[in-house]
Amino acid sequence: MNKKKTMNKIKNINLKNFLWPAIIGTIKENQVNNPLISKKSIEIGLELIQNILLGISSIIIILCLLLSVAYAILIERKILASIQKRRGPNYVGFLGLLQPIADAVKLILKETIIPVASNRIIFIIAPLIALTLSLLNWSIIPFFEKWIFADIKVSILMFFGLSSLTVYGIIMSGWSSNSKYAFLGALRAAAQVIAYEVCIGLTLVCILIQTGDLNYNEIIWNQCLIWNVIPSFIFFMLFFIACLAETNRPPFDLPEAEAELVSGYNVEYSAMTFGYFFLSEYVSIWTVCMLNVIVFWGGYYLIFDYKNLLFFVWKVIFLVMVFVWVRGSVPRYRYDQLMRLGWKILLPISLGTVVIYGGIYYFYIMKYV
Repeated sequence: MNKKKTMNKIKNINLKNFLWPAIIGTIKENQVNNPLISKKSIEIGLELIQNILLGISSIIIILCLLLSVAYAILIERKILASIQKRRGPNYVGFLGLLQPIADAVKLILKETIIPVASNRIIFIIAPLIALTLSLLNWSIIPFFEKWIFADIKVSILMFFGLSSLTVYGIIMSGWSSNSKYAFLGALRAAAQVIAYEVCIGLTLVCILIQTGDLNYNEIIWNQCLIWNVIPSFIFFMLFFIACLAETNRPPFDLPEAEAELVSGYNVEYSAMTFGYFFLSEYVSIWTVCMLNVIVFWGGYYLIFDYKNLLFFVWKVIFLVMVFVWVRGSVPRYRYDQLMRLGWKILLPISLGTVVIYGGIYYFYIMKYV
């Protein structure tokens, strides 16, 4: 009876997704020839091995992601130090390479302080929601042809949904802190996301008209001969500016303006609860840079159908460095200037370009090409 129950439980495990078919096939071939092992026990062993490998691969990807975020912070500090003609972090480890690890250990070992007047449950959940939603966007990113966790047909819509929900973590943190500075920063973040996500959506509409698909891989394959950034440079610029505002990066970091709001929505957070918001922001930066590479810079294609994983990585790192360069060279906007730029300048330009591009594509390309 116990054996039958065990077999029924194991049969419910999903067998569709094989990460390492070569390894699984080798094990199966070696064990089928052994008369002492039944077919069911072979399936059980294969299922367990597959689940173990899937868990290990997930852990490795998350660790690589967190390490890339940590060292992106180090790169940012180094570039800003070079722009401002100072040394930057160079004491911990060779050339300061261990500084991110030292910062992580410091945040982990610090005491987490929860304000007495705060809503404790929402206060603790808010940074976890922000980080989790930021990480989920990585599951639909195609690093190479088949290097993707979830190759869904509506990848762009998935990105919009997850990026829109991320602001809920910020709003929850500002409200639950029971602090005027934190709540004002949360409201600023909400208004900013609404203003600039409209611009992001409209700029992507033009690319979707051109490619005719919402899937990331299809968008990349349409750029095997020429990148979208060449014929659609104005859309790239609009998209890049809107992404700066979407991720609360300078010069649009008004939700965290230390001169006005002390630290904004995370003013009451400390230790790793603050670290989760920090990680969420930088994970979002990597995400929008990867989306930028996918939509405008050909993804893993270089040119003339020549593709490599390193091309994707180099392009993303380049755009992250541009984010840092903007922070070091452009002064912060006032909040009224931020809203004016979003609603009165970028939105009309985006609408106009969509109408013009859509008209050209329909009346010329669809009829004569």
